[in-house]
Amino acid sequence: MRQRRLPWIVWSGLAVAVIAIGIAGCSTSYAPAPHGVLSRQALRIQGDVANARFMAPAGSLPSLDEEVWVIVRPKTTGHAPDHDIPGCGAMLASVEQREVPVPLKHTDVSASVSAYIATVDVVQQFHNPFDSKIEAAYVFPLPQNAAINQFVMTIGPRRIRGIIREREEAEKIYAESKRQGYVASLLTQERPNIFTQKVANIEPGRAIDVHIRYFQTLAYEDGWYRLVFPMVVGPRFNPPGHTDGIGAVARGGTGRSRQGTEVTYLRPGERSGHDIDLSVQIDAGVPIERVRCDSHRIVLTESNVKQRQVRLADSDRIPNRDFVLRWQVGGERIKADMLVHRPEPGDNGYFTLMVYPPQFPRDAGRHPLEMVFVIDCSGSMSGKPIAQAKTAIDRALSRLQPTDTFQVIRFSNSSSTFGPRPVPATRTHVRRARRFVRNLDGGGGTMMIEGIKAALDFDHDPERLRFVVFATDGFIGNDREILGEVHHRIGSSRIFSFGVGSAPNRYLMNRMARIGHGAVAYLPLDADAGRIMDDFMNRIAHPAMTDVRVDWGSLDVTDVYPRRVPDLFVGRPLLLTGRIRNRLDVDPTVVRVTGTAGANEIEIALRVSQDAARGDHPSLPVIWARRQIADLYDRDTWDPAHDLKRRITDVALNHNLMSAYTAFIAVDASRRTAGSFGTTVPVTVPVPEGVRYETTVSE
Repeated sequence: MRQRRLPWIVWSGLAVAVIAIGIAGCSTSYAPAPHGVLSRQALRIQGDVANARFMAPAGSLPSLDEEVWVIVRPKTTGHAPDHDIPGCGAMLASVEQREVPVPLKHTDVSASVSAYIATVDVVQQFHNPFDSKIEAAYVFPLPQNAAINQFVMTIGPRRIRGIIREREEAEKIYAESKRQGYVASLLTQERPNIFTQKVANIEPGRAIDVHIRYFQTLAYEDGWYRLVFPMVVGPRFNPPGHTDGIGAVARGGTGRSRQGTEVTYLRPGERSGHDIDLSVQIDAGVPIERVRCDSHRIVLTESNVKQRQVRLADSDRIPNRDFVLRWQVGGERIKADMLVHRPEPGDNGYFTLMVYPPQFPRDAGRHPLEMVFVIDCSGSMSGKPIAQAKTAIDRALSRLQPTDTFQVIRFSNSSSTFGPRPVPATRTHVRRARRFVRNLDGGGGTMMIEGIKAALDFDHDPERLRFVVFATDGFIGNDREILGEVHHRIGSSRIFSFGVGSAPNRYLMNRMARIGHGAVAYLPLDADAGRIMDDFMNRIAHPAMTDVRVDWGSLDVTDVYPRRVPDLFVGRPLLLTGRIRNRLDVDPTVVRVTGTAGANEIEIALRVSQDAARGDHPSLPVIWARRQIADLYDRDTWDPAHDLKRRITDVALNHNLMSAYTAFIAVDASRRTAGSFGTTVPVTVPVPEGVRYETTVSE
């Protein structure tokens, strides 16, 4: 490997060495390492030149034309003095015209699906359309269960692999690199489904690509798999006094929200040149019967009965709503499936287990229900979103039986209820409640905490199954506060969250349902809300299994997530991810899943052997690590006394993963750009389709 003498960067009084690995045109030698981490022991400083061996992450993109710029701090003697790091001047670019130039020209998304695991590559193509140097800042969404473990910055023919560092350290490296004129990129996580990409010192007319790779498990329902790629962050509401939220401001209003993260939105009638290409390669492993995409126009190609190729139609490339692709698999329903990966002989293995519930007999007795319907009536729900929510709740009310009780709660700036307590579902009460719902309208803030308190704080009737249904877009900035309150107040209730609109806060919807021991569903703007609610009512009236328990037999499993096994509902499988310490090819074993259906005890027996777990799935370690991080992150909302931040950081660093406390940093230290500072230009985005700008964005 060829060495190159590189400049030093002075950071806070400490010398920082920049290491080049695999210079363009040279072959690069990689060696395997656990979880794809960078071996600190492999770094050896020799004056101002360093040799290093990079441990490539599992599933990494091979390239002979790739550089890896690694920034390390050599050992020093004595205590380095503290210095304030001067930042570059930040001025907002203001362009008064319909076509608003932004530093993000194009996004290319390529997904590959094998069974129920997706590998997704996202390439963000930044450029500088202005006549002076800029820094691009882009706040964007990804799926809440995305396990991001690769980050590459491309400048011309050079590919610079980013490295994972603790967030504070990565931010300092980025700030100093930006100040000294080096091109650098920084990826941070603001929420599990919201990220910030910064690219410093883009020169006029220059282009810089940022490549992100993540893995995720896919949702499954009634024989249909679902892949979602979110395209825009919806405008969030932040309660008074809250400063760690997601601000929503108009173009030219940077800083007005006073929130830790800020999204800048295009005004009505404006658009940018940013568009998106998206393609999906599906290998289902079983025959595919149908493919549907209700969110976008697509072009569909069939390779064979088990494989399909999907891409966005050229006429539907504006990123203003979530892309939702579904495909139905044929054949007799699989009762269970288990995928296993063991990195090295003798290492812990990783697994995912999917258990499909039995079909509950519809002629079985129906348990009385206590239904609590909570409707978001804030400004972001005005128009089509609240119309969808009202249609769904109206249908649910019409499906109640005389043995049920119910309550209807609305919230915006405050909350109000249909009655002081749940009332019997008589014809009179149902008729009055449906009139109450029809008269609701959207406006005001999203004080969701009031809806949580009103829905969960009254006494529960032990004779009935209690379900709390939240219909909301989830456009709030205090997600963690809401999830903490759900945990403290849930009791024996079960939460079913309905995400409303074209780009709902799927992280909040999914985590509320998981903490609330329920399930999640979505109400797109043009979907049949009545049909979706009918399906929901059928499921909760006849749950396939409650109080689910798993006996792992002779399998030595540990760190299984979710920690509490959720209920099983017809058509929705149970997905467990964990680690396994023994081999499967010695003795087969039987895993038993037991639970209650009505008055009956049900057992599902699964024979697990090497044949059942055949195959190599290198994405499983990072998927498991992401689930562990999500569990720790949730616990931190209600149990901050423990050092969960340190544990999250350690897991993320060991698996080369993004988290709230780690970040990817890439620096091109081969040359300095001209000039002492760059204008900070946020990527201005459209409000999601169906959301009213005037009720959600601060001017």
